[in-house]
Amino acid sequence: MALVEQVMVQEPYAGAKRVFWIVDDGSSHRGRRSIDRMAARFPNAVLVHTPVHASWLNQIEIFFSIVQRKVVSPNDFTDLAEVRERLRGFEDHYNATAQPFQWRFTTSDLDNLLARLDRHTPADRQGESSVTPAAAEH
Repeated sequence: MALVEQVMVQEPYAGAKRVFWIVDDGSSHRGRRSIDRMAARFPNAVLVHTPVHASWLNQIEIFFSIVQRKVVSPNDFTDLAEVRERLRGFEDHYNATAQPFQWRFTTSDLDNLLARLDRHTPADRQGESSVTPAAAEH
């Protein structure tokens, strides 16, 4: 709630008709109680929960990771205007050149991983160690 407070008391958010907060289903903002708590404190705030298995959220996290690596780091800005300018420039470049993310972990990869996991029991994993208990004692 500290972040929400910090944002919502400033313009343009304090005077906005609605401010959407998109959150995952984390324990601190789960369910109806979190919606009611937000509305009681900030009537113009609308809490939107992502689906429990929100794979599209991964796309957003990937994009923010790209922004972090290509725009924000190193943090050598002289003022907020420079941050805004660099972000806008990246936005224009990215929108002109972006391609869909290509997942490298396929359903076949998942099937193979699950099959390998199914083949191993806890006893099998003990045998995988490069150090046997007898050798470790000597």
